[in-house]
This record gives sequence, structure tokens and C-alpha cells, in this order.
Amino acid sequence: MYYDFYQLKENPFNVTADPELFFASKSHSDAISNLVYGIEQRKGLMIITGEVGTGKTTLCRKLLKQSHKNIKFALVLNPNFSEVELLQIILHDLGIRTREQNKFGLVNTLNTFLLKESKKNRNVVLVIDEAQNLSINQLEQIRLLSNLETEKEKLLQIILVGQPELHQAIQLPELRQLRQRVAVHFHIDALEKSDVKYYIYHRIKQVMQRPDSSRCILFTEAAIDQIYHYSKGSPRAINVLCDRALLAGFVAETFSIDEYVINDCAKEVLYCEHHI
Repeated sequence: MYYDFYQLKENPFNVTADPELFFASKSHSDAISNLVYGIEQRKGLMIITGEVGTGKTTLCRKLLKQSHKNIKFALVLNPNFSEVELLQIILHDLGIRTREQNKFGLVNTLNTFLLKESKKNRNVVLVIDEAQNLSINQLEQIRLLSNLETEKEKLLQIILVGQPELHQAIQLPELRQLRQRVAVHFHIDALEKSDVKYYIYHRIKQVMQRPDSSRCILFTEAAIDQIYHYSKGSPRAINVLCDRALLAGFVAETFSIDEYVINDCAKEVLYCEHHI
């Protein structure tokens, strides 16, 4: 709606997980570094946690996009399936065709595939998003998959990505064997106050039609302070507020967004969603 007015190619504050708009805060950069290390060193099981809206899914997509061509990924975005269905989805995402219908046959098919990939010096990574929704039985199935290995290396690198409840789940006594296999565990923090300004302008710059345009969007320092106040540094909440603010600026035919605009937008968001 406001793209032409601001001379933007697309919405800079879309809440979808777009790796092109990934912002490398220290916490997000450290998370990527930990995952790259775990994958390259074939560490097996890795866990990434973070509160709702901290950019976990975007981080996963960024990891997939920047990874080496010798790494093959399977990405499960919603693990609300039975143990057999989960295995079937993993095989399908890896491009493996099979008529097997039971867990033993599916795992055996996966193991054969992984051994072939290993001989070709290829690495295979399974990423499961929203992993806080995995049942105890599913997590136990993940542990068994993490056991697929040769004498020297893990055949399958598994990344579980979820909300802090995932960390709580693996503390259960019945999951102690899974917990012992976690080689990398990193928690993504919300953005620091000093990051918010850079985050906003990073996303705007990525979608500007002409970076040297005279139609430059300006968020005042007071506006940025208020954005941090309402969002608590959550990227998703920042996106919601800034998107609404740009719409308000478009209606008012201004390129300058001040704290009053942010306050009004926050009231709308809070009224509609009860929280940011």
C-alpha cells in the first residue's frame, strides 16, 4: 500500500521469515556460528532456543541459504505428527523414495541413504522448528536418529529449534539420554536497545528501490526509544509496530516517524492483539 510512496520494492517489516532481511545481531551471529561449527564438526545434536518472535525461523532459513553445497538439509517446520509420519516427512524432504511404512524400515532406509552421502563426503542436516511441540516419544525418536553414526562421525546432524519450553522438556528424567547427547545449546536473546535502530534501517535499506533516494524514511531517536519500550527488543514486535508506523506516515504524507506516531500505533496493536 505504501511501497510507491516510500519507493520500496517490498514490505521491509513483513513478519514472514525472509533470510534476505536477516539482521546479524551479536546473539544471532553467535547462534549461526555455533550451528556452523556443530554441522562442520559433525557434532550430532544441537538445540537453539528463543522466546516467541526472536527470529529463530529466519535464522534457520539464513543458515540453509548460506551453507555449503555439500550439505543437504531437511527442514520440518511443524512437527505435530506421529513418529512414523515425522520419519516419512524427513525422508520426503531429503528426496528419499521408499515404500516402507514402519519405523524400523524407515530408519533403515534413512541410515542407508546417510551412509551413501557420507562416502561422497556430504553432510546431512535435519532442522526441526517449533520443537517445543515434540512429544516425549518423538524426542526419544530424535535421540535414536542421533545414534546413526560410523566409527568416526555422526551421519546426521540434528538441530532442534524452539521456545524455552524445549529446554524445560529435555530436563525431564526420561530424556536424560537425549540431554547427554546435546553438543551445542544456544539461547537467542531479544535485540539490545542499541540494536533496534540498526535493525530498522537494515531492513529498510534492503528493500529500497534507490538507496540514494530523497524519499528517505526517518525514525526519530525518540520514536526508536518507544519502539524498544513497546517491543522489548522482539524483532517480530518491532516489525508489527514499524509496519503500522509506515502506514500512518503514508496516510499523513510524511517520511518522518516520531514517538507520537509510535505511541498511536502501539495503542492500535495493543488493542487488536492485547500484546506486542
